[in-house]
Amino acid sequence: MIGGGGLRVQILYLSKKKIIWYGVIVLLTMTLGLGIYTYSLRALVLPTTKMDPIYQGNADKKAIALTVNVDWGEEFIPKMLNVFETKEVKATFFLSGKWVEKHPELVKEISAKGHELGNHGYSHPHPDQLSIHENIQEIKKTEAAIEEITQIKTNLFAPAYGEKKPHVVEAASKAGYKTIYWSLDTIDWQKPKPSTIVDRIVPRAFNGAIVLMHPTENTVLALPEIIHKLKQQGYSFLTISEIIN
Repeated sequence: MIGGGGLRVQILYLSKKKIIWYGVIVLLTMTLGLGIYTYSLRALVLPTTKMDPIYQGNADKKAIALTVNVDWGEEFIPKMLNVFETKEVKATFFLSGKWVEKHPELVKEISAKGHELGNHGYSHPHPDQLSIHENIQEIKKTEAAIEEITQIKTNLFAPAYGEKKPHVVEAASKAGYKTIYWSLDTIDWQKPKPSTIVDRIVPRAFNGAIVLMHPTENTVLALPEIIHKLKQQGYSFLTISEIIN
């Protein structure tokens, strides 16, 4: 038989033991929750599997990636390259295969100046409307065209029109490619004023952002200011391969 005092001690001991266990459970739950939250944030930045499309690069890097999708606008490529050279910036050019075959000298110049080359499909089709096999053919035909001219094998794919049905990304993955989209869009194909292009990018910039551009006259005019202002904010410029590492 346990006296009243002994019973109170035992109850107090059990209560303290429960409190400790509750504390451990709460701490573990909080730690697990923080881990899941942190993982979720990182998952927004970088893909979790080879097939996941990429919309932005590493958020730990104070850097921006400039991309140029090319299926037309060859008359503005030399001016664009001149801006990049003057500002000491390297970009990633996603080229359509038929454009590559028509403009091999420009392709060589882009590559010779140290810019990264990516794959934009061959005929600039609507990838969502093609089968997996047809998308792979588009990618591989462009891959062969670029490799023949530059001896560089591409492994980054930007679907025409930014189309993103799952089978498009699957086709790219089966062809050995990472699918690249964008974080910030200049919408320069609509021919906005240079100041509008600047305003669509500079105030919205963030770590790891991928900027989509095309070779247009007003993009060339906007580029020096975009680069200057982003550098003032402390951003460096990386290629897609560098920023997603």
